[in-house]
Amino acid sequence: MEFKLINTETLVMECTEVLRSAFATVACDFNLTEEKAPTHPAFMTPERLREYLQKDVALFGLFKMDAMIGCIAMEKSRNNPGEYYIERLAVLPEERHQGYGSRLLNFIENLIIEKGGNRSSVGIINENAVLKGWYIKSGYQEISTKIFPRLPFTVCFLEKILEGHQ
Repeated sequence: MEFKLINTETLVMECTEVLRSAFATVACDFNLTEEKAPTHPAFMTPERLREYLQKDVALFGLFKMDAMIGCIAMEKSRNNPGEYYIERLAVLPEERHQGYGSRLLNFIENLIIEKGGNRSSVGIINENAVLKGWYIKSGYQEISTKIFPRLPFTVCFLEKILEGHQ
């Protein structure tokens, strides 16, 4: 297993496919379409991913035998010192239930700590009970929920206080 920063055109193309494939199951489960949720990762394009990477975001791929099987991103909060947002956590459907999501999460939490952060936050589809349960099992606590007019679902915000390396 190897983690790589997504910083080349080849990796952008590969990561776009991982995101689309991984989040397609979520789109199907929650009846999301590109018309209803155009910014959902299931509908990611290389252009949108390039734009996303222009922000102050670090996106990493997880590689198994030179093939990307998952990814995760982090973005430093502009408002709360020490807080980082976890985004785009994805594992290919055929690679799920083998601990790769936990590896991605542990990797990014340790990186946050190395950068001086002490808290990680994530927003997920509130109705996704399985994912919410996984984050809670991973040490996250539900902080709040919010309805955004442009989204066809409620967003649940979870956070974890990070102490030392995991």
